[in-house]
Amino acid sequence: MSALANERVAWFNGEFMPEREVRIPFRDRSWVYGDGCFDMTRTFGHKLFKVTEHVERLYRSLKYLRIEPGFGPQKMIALTEELFERNRHLLGPDDDYWVGQRISRGVKDVPGDNLDYHGPNVVLECAPLPLAQRAKLFKDGIKVIVPSQRRVPPDSLSPRAKTHNYLNLIVADQEVQSIDPEAWAVLLDINGNIAEGLGSNIFIVRGGEILTPREKFVLPGVSRQTVIELAQQDGLIVREADLDLYDAYNADEAFLTSTSLCICPITKINGVAIGPPKQVWGPVTQRLAKAYQGFVGHDFVGQYLKRYVEGAPARAF
Repeated sequence: MSALANERVAWFNGEFMPEREVRIPFRDRSWVYGDGCFDMTRTFGHKLFKVTEHVERLYRSLKYLRIEPGFGPQKMIALTEELFERNRHLLGPDDDYWVGQRISRGVKDVPGDNLDYHGPNVVLECAPLPLAQRAKLFKDGIKVIVPSQRRVPPDSLSPRAKTHNYLNLIVADQEVQSIDPEAWAVLLDINGNIAEGLGSNIFIVRGGEILTPREKFVLPGVSRQTVIELAQQDGLIVREADLDLYDAYNADEAFLTSTSLCICPITKINGVAIGPPKQVWGPVTQRLAKAYQGFVGHDFVGQYLKRYVEGAPARAF
C-alpha cells in the first residue's frame, strides 16, 4: 500500500494495512479470555507524547503475562512512530490521536482449524481523541461516583499490568453510568481505600499536600507520573497514601489524570462538592494544568474547550 493512504492504517503482524483489513481469528485468546495487554499514548499538536515510557510499560505488562511479542521495545517504538506518520495527514489542524499497541497471546490451537499461525497477534493503531465528547468536563469538572464493585486486589491480579481484561472496571463503570451517564467511576480497593477508574488515576489536594493512591493498588499512569514530577519540580509536596472516602470528601481539591484528559478537575464525589462552592479549577489543579501544558507545549485545555457546546452531554467512554 502507499505510504500515505486516504484512510487510517494499522500495523498488523508485520504489515501496514487499512484498519478495515485487520482480521484476528475468533479463537484469539484475547477474544476468548481477555488474555493480552495494551498501552496507549496520545499526541499533542500532532506530536507523540512519551512513546518510550508507554512502550516500556507495555513490555512490563508483557513480561508479567509471559507473552513474547517477537521483537523488543526499540522496534515497537519505531513502528509506533512510523504508524503515526502514516496517519498524521488525516488529522484536522486542532485534532489529535490516541496511538497504541495491542498484543494477544495468540490463537487457541484447535485440531482442524487450518490456521498456519498461532503466535501472538500484534496490532498498532491510531484513533481520534474524543475531544468534543469530553469538552464539558473541562468546563464543569468531573462528577465521580464510587460503585459497589471493588478493584481486583493485587494478590489476585496486579493492576499494574495494563491487560485486555477490563471487566472489573467496565462493570463498575456501567453501574455508575446507570446512576448518572455523565459521571466517572472511581473504585475502592478491598481495604476500602480509593483506587482508580477505567483509564484514570485520582489525586486529592489537602492541607497543602497532593495525595494519590499507592502504586501497588493501581495502574501507575504515565500521566500520573508526569503530574507527580511536575508538582515536585514546582516545589509542591506529593506523596502516595491510603485514602478513604472521608479523605476525599474533605479534600480542598481533587482531579483525575489520564492519557486523554491529562489533568481534569473533579467537582463532586458521590454528590459531595469538593472545594469551595462553584469552584471548578482549584488553584493547585490549575497550577499543575498550566505546568503540564507548558511541558507538552500544547494548550490541551483550550483544545477541549473549543469544542464545548452549551447543553451537550459529556461522555465518559
